[in-house]
Amino acid sequence: MFVKDKMTKNVITVSPTTNVLDALELMRKHKIRRLPVLDGTKLVGIVTEMDLIRVSPSPATSLSVYELNYLLAKMTVKEAMTTNPIVVSPDATLEEAALLMRENQIGGLPVVHEGELVGIITETNIFDAFIESMGLRRAGIRVALEVEDHPGVLAELTGLIYKTGINIISLATFTGLPEGRASIVVRLAVDSADPLIKELEAHGYSVAHVSNLG
Repeated sequence: MFVKDKMTKNVITVSPTTNVLDALELMRKHKIRRLPVLDGTKLVGIVTEMDLIRVSPSPATSLSVYELNYLLAKMTVKEAMTTNPIVVSPDATLEEAALLMRENQIGGLPVVHEGELVGIITETNIFDAFIESMGLRRAGIRVALEVEDHPGVLAELTGLIYKTGINIISLATFTGLPEGRASIVVRLAVDSADPLIKELEAHGYSVAHVSNLG
């Protein structure tokens, strides 16, 4: 799955000269937390809700209401935005985008193609893709296994499941266990996995957890 498949395409943007209060109102109206900043058609920055709040005068300030309103009327997005934001291509994979966000501790990336802003990909888009790919909203049975991490283990496992006639909704592998071991989580389109579990255990698989997905 690629960034272009899950990004938000109709991006709400602001200019560097947009007033801070106007930018905050845009975010609240559209229930978003970040805005790409365009100078004409050129992406020059990105601003988040926290960026705007950070540059706004504190309610605890000794300034008068008049002075506060004056300052807020003068403040623009340019004073709060991050310049030269990290961007991603629409043809990048979702995994690449997720890694970029995680490594740079950011919640969203402008999507740029041939110098033009074509979308934005956020942590919410990534979560939605994860939920979809894992089939988390589908009914069935979730089975977690601990296995020896060796070539062919997935082929062996899926072969056993195939023989029972059960359809696999999703399958994921996780590291972090003691060396030479791995965790496999498989979601199955079935009401009961008891026969399969007996078959897996008979072939030496360690079933760590079973739950009904509703």
